[in-house]
Amino acid sequence: MSEIITQQTLAEYEAFVSSHPKGHFAQSVLWARQKPAWNWEAIVSRGPDGIIRGSMAVLIRKMPGVPFTLMYGCRAPVCNLDDEATMRDLFAGARELARQRRSYVIKIDPDVPSSNTAFAALLHSFGFVGREGGKNFEAIQPRYVFRLNVEGKTEEELLAGFHQKWRYNIRLAERKGVEVRICGQEAVPDFARLMLTTGVRDGFVTRQESYFADMLTNLGEHCRLYMAYAGGEAIAGTLAIHYGDKVWYLYGASSNEHRNLMPNYLLQWRMIQWAVQTHCRIYDFRGVSGDVSEDNPLYGLYRFKQGFGGDFVEFVGEMDWVINKPVYFAMEKGTAVFKELRRRVYLLKHRKEGQQ
Repeated sequence: MSEIITQQTLAEYEAFVSSHPKGHFAQSVLWARQKPAWNWEAIVSRGPDGIIRGSMAVLIRKMPGVPFTLMYGCRAPVCNLDDEATMRDLFAGARELARQRRSYVIKIDPDVPSSNTAFAALLHSFGFVGREGGKNFEAIQPRYVFRLNVEGKTEEELLAGFHQKWRYNIRLAERKGVEVRICGQEAVPDFARLMLTTGVRDGFVTRQESYFADMLTNLGEHCRLYMAYAGGEAIAGTLAIHYGDKVWYLYGASSNEHRNLMPNYLLQWRMIQWAVQTHCRIYDFRGVSGDVSEDNPLYGLYRFKQGFGGDFVEFVGEMDWVINKPVYFAMEKGTAVFKELRRRVYLLKHRKEGQQ
C-alpha cells in the first residue's frame, strides 16, 4: 500500500529521492518551498521490509473559476522503471489523492528516454495518455535536452570532449578578462535585468526578480548564481542546481553587448566543474528544440549545447491521466490561449520600454 509522507517521514523521503538514480530536484521538498502557490504532497511505496522503494511528489493547485485542482508530478516517479508493482502502488495513491483534492487531471513528465517504449506502454496501461505537442518548448518541462556524462571523468577529459571551437572560446573569455563569480542576493537585480534583456531578445516570458532571490534562499547550498563580469560590469549569468548525482543548468541570461567575450562558454564550464567537484554522474544542459533543422530559430541554442559533447536526449514527454474530461479540455484550451496572450503582451510591453 502507498502512503502519504508526513513531517515524521520527510527526512526518510528526502534521503531516498536524493540518493536514487532517478532522483530530481523537482521531486524534493526543497522545490516545494519555491512554489508557495501550490500544495505539495509526496506518495511513497514500501517493500515488505518497510524500506521505501518508490516515490512520487506532486504539486496541487486550485484552478481559477472552477472548483477543481490540477495535480502535477514534475519528473515523477522516482523508482526502478521495471518495477511495475511499485509504480502501480504509487499511481493508485496519486489517484486517491486526486479524488480527495478534486483534481481533474494528474500530469507527469518522467525523466525517462523515449527509447524506453516498455515504460511508455506501462503508463498507457495505467490510464495515462501522451499529449500532442510540438518540438520546441510547448510542454511544462523540456522534452528534449542535452546531458553530459561526467561520472569519474577529470576536467581535462571533459574538455577534450568539447568541440575545438568551444575550448577556444572558454580560453578566449579567460584571456579577455571575463571573471566568473559565485554570487548571492546582491547580484540578483543584475541577473534579473539580464534575464529580461534575454527574454525580449529571444521571445520568451521571464520570471520576476523575487523568484530568483527566493530560489537562492529556498534551495540554499543546492543552488548557485554564477555571474560573468567584464571590467566590473555584469554581462551574463546563470542559475544552477545541484541535487543528488546531477547538476542542472536552469536559467541563463546575457546582455546584448560584450557577446564577443564569450562569457556564456565560460559560465557553462564553471557549472560543469561544479558537477565534477561534487562527484556527480550527470550535468544537464536542459532544454533544446527537437527540431534540429538549421532554419529553426532555436537551432543556435541546440548548436551551443551540442558543442560541449553531451548526449541529445528525448524524454517520453508529458503524460496526462484525465479524471474529468469536460473540465480537462476546457482548462487545457483556456491555458494555452492565456499563455500565448501573456507572452505577446509581455514582449510588446518590454520592447516598447526598451525603445523609450
